[in-house]
Amino acid sequence: MHPHDTAPHTGELTVTTASLDAWRQVEEWAAEEGWNPGHGDTACFHPTDPAGFFIGSLDDRPVSAVSVVNYSAQFAFLGYYLVHPAHRRQGRGLATWRAAFPHADGRTVGLDAVPAQQATYRRAGFTAAYETLRYGGRPDGTASTPSGIVPVDASRLDPALLDGIAAYDLRCFPAERRAFLARWLTADGHTARVRLRDGRITGYGVIRSARDGHRIGPLFADTPGDAEALFDSLTAHLGPDDEVSLDIPEPRRDAQALATARGLTPRSHTIRMYTGPVPPVREEYTYGVTSLELG
Repeated sequence: MHPHDTAPHTGELTVTTASLDAWRQVEEWAAEEGWNPGHGDTACFHPTDPAGFFIGSLDDRPVSAVSVVNYSAQFAFLGYYLVHPAHRRQGRGLATWRAAFPHADGRTVGLDAVPAQQATYRRAGFTAAYETLRYGGRPDGTASTPSGIVPVDASRLDPALLDGIAAYDLRCFPAERRAFLARWLTADGHTARVRLRDGRITGYGVIRSARDGHRIGPLFADTPGDAEALFDSLTAHLGPDDEVSLDIPEPRRDAQALATARGLTPRSHTIRMYTGPVPPVREEYTYGVTSLELG
C-alpha cells in the first residue's frame, strides 16, 4: 500500500530505520514545515517503537522520512511523512513509504493528513473519518487551579497513579500505551494534571513547551466541566503573552466550545484517516488529541 506518485526515481535512495539522534533532524524538518513540534518530542516518541522510524538517504545524507509506529497487534499510526524541499517530486517520498509501510504488517493504520495530501492517501487505501481543527491563541486569563486537580510529580511518578492514567487513556486511545505515558507525563517541559472526583479519575491532560508557545495534548475528560478544570489548571502558569494550541476532532462541539470560551480560534486543520476498522474508544472524552504525529 502506498500513495500515488508519478515522479521519476533518480539516484540511489537507501531507506533505513532511524536512531533517536538521527530522528532529531526530521523533527527540525517538521518545525520548518510549521508543524510546531514540542521541545523534546523525539525523545518521547521514538522509544514507542524504535523500529518504526524510517529515513531515506542519498550518499548518507537524509532526504526523506516517515514513521509507522506499531502500538498493538491491531493498530499503528503513521506520521512525519516528509521529503526535504530540495528533493521533492523525484519519487523519494514514495520509495521511503514503500520501504516503511510493511512495518505495519496488516494493522489498521491511522494518520492525520494535511488537506493537500488527502487525495493521495485516499488512493493509498485510507478513508477519511473526520477533520481535526487546531485551535490557538492566548488564553483569556481565566486560568486557575480548581479543586479536584492532582499534579503529576515528574520527579517521582506514582506507579498506581500511572496505572490509573493508563487505564483511563485506554478508553480514549485505540491501544495501550503505558510506557509512552510514563515518558510523556514526566518529560522536561511537560506539565501533567489529573482530575479526580470521589477518588475516581475523570480526566487528565498534558501541556508542553513547543517551538512556538505551548501545546496541550492530550486533553481527555468525562465531562465539559472536567475538561474546563483541566484546561484552566494546565494554563495557570502561562504569562499573558503566551500562546497555546490544541488539536480538536471536528465532531467534538463541546471541546470547540471550551477552546472558544478560553479565547482560542481555529488556525488550521488536518484530516484523520484510517486503513481499516479502529478499536472503539470513548470519542466524547476527547477534548484534545495527544499529537498529530503519533495519534
